[in-house]
Amino acid sequence: MKPALKEQILTIIAAIPAGRVTTYGRIAAMTEGGTPRLVARALRELPAGHALPWFRVITASRRLADHPGADEQRRRLIDEGVAFDVRGRVSVERMWP
Repeated sequence: MKPALKEQILTIIAAIPAGRVTTYGRIAAMTEGGTPRLVARALRELPAGHALPWFRVITASRRLADHPGADEQRRRLIDEGVAFDVRGRVSVERMWP
């Protein structure tokens, strides 16, 4: 991945406000040439101990992606006041931007 694209992705993730979420696709659309898969890749490559709010990125279906950190992601979002419906989706009102 080009360093400039990765920087764009990480900058967008850093801007997601507490209590809000966005999708891999929305982040990709805000970049120059990004794709949802590249957004996921950038998240997977984050170094340990980083401070980015990775847990605020969800799938286009407004659900958590299936990954090893999904339980932690759910806990962090709930701590920020993000609720999930019975189907595991985040409400549209919590979407950013």
